[in-house]
Amino acid sequence: MKRKELQHKIGQKVVWLRMAKNWSQADLARATSKDRQSIERLENGKVNPSVYYLQEVAKALEVPLLKIFEWDE
Repeated sequence: MKRKELQHKIGQKVVWLRMAKNWSQADLARATSKDRQSIERLENGKVNPSVYYLQEVAKALEVPLLKIFEWDE
């Protein structure tokens, strides 16, 4: 899998997990101490997030980190 495709899949999974909590991007930004634009870039696959960044997102969404990497091939 190429980098851009992986970034896109991660971003879409974060969107799905966030929406499952009925949260806006601003809600997730507050929960992670990030700005909304940072969350937007993550969800749109525009950044290559660090594992630490993803850990913070997973913790805020109350899911295991590995959940962000689960998707159907």
